Amino acid sequence: MKILFGMGHPAHIHFFKNIIHNLENNGHEVKIVVRDREIAIDLLQAYGFEYSLFGKYRKNFVAKVAEIPFNDYIFYKIAKDFKPDVLTGILNYTSSHVGKLIGRPSIIFTDTENAKLANKLVCPVADVICTPSCYKGDFGSKHIMYNGYHELSYLHPNNYKPDPTILDTLGLDKNEKYIILRLVSWNAAHDIGDKGLKDIKETVKSLEEYGKILITSELKLKPEFEKYKINASPDKIHDLLNYATLYIGESATMASESAVLGTPSIFCSTSRRGYTDELEEKYNLVYNFSDELYGEKFAIEKALELLENNNLKKVWEKKRERMLKDKIDVAKFATDLIESYL
Repeated sequence: MKILFGMGHPAHIHFFKNIIHNLENNGHEVKIVVRDREIAIDLLQAYGFEYSLFGKYRKNFVAKVAEIPFNDYIFYKIAKDFKPDVLTGILNYTSSHVGKLIGRPSIIFTDTENAKLANKLVCPVADVICTPSCYKGDFGSKHIMYNGYHELSYLHPNNYKPDPTILDTLGLDKNEKYIILRLVSWNAAHDIGDKGLKDIKETVKSLEEYGKILITSELKLKPEFEKYKINASPDKIHDLLNYATLYIGESATMASESAVLGTPSIFCSTSRRGYTDELEEKYNLVYNFSDELYGEKFAIEKALELLENNNLKKVWEKKRERMLKDKIDVAKFATDLIESYL
């Protein structure tokens, strides 16, 4: 059978990587269609996937909305030629729109409650909407929940083994403490109006005493922060998170990735997510700071408190083990779900 994957963000490639391998190993044919975005293309090439392009990645909100019909048209032409039995994506409007146009089911995955525009574009015409069980929303009879997180599609122990050579690549000692700081661009539609860390200089200054600071940023960094910039292949970022002493940043996805790897995680954003809330409330693997006025101050205080603990990683590993006992291999679940629609 044939499955068409629509992707627009690097995180989508991580999520679907093992699902695609599973489907191909089971004898199915897949096709990947991705928005023309540098990091996403780099990842697909690193993983050895073939792909087709549709549309450019736009930072401007008006431009994103204006090109929806154009992207649907390009995706439609690809689908008509490929003739898929099922279309899928992560809150991908082209998959759901085109699925309806060609009379084929669309299975849409999402874990982001505040993606309100995408929800309105995608969910009414999708056949299945699949979310983690901690998702704070209800899509009615088409809604399927699973006991896991998106990140457990590619970071579950069944599917991921950390590669310690990343430390050599970046000139880090295996016993060296380092802290990953993540900054986002706030250009995504679901990020409009949100805020995160306001004083990067103060954050770096406060944490630097406890280990080397490594910054990964969607924005161009100011010259004073260039020395902290991570120069690593995007397919190796999870290895870096795995061996980190602490993660602090504005990305909910990376906060969850760190948590499921057993790395203490601090998420700073005025918006919240059901999965980061559960990772804090149920497993104490993430700390969420969403207060616009004092969130950054409290986040730094929590980071300093954690970094004082020399046994931090061992404590988090036990928390991670408890979480993994509760949760499923999401790649296997998604593979089974897609095959059930074939």
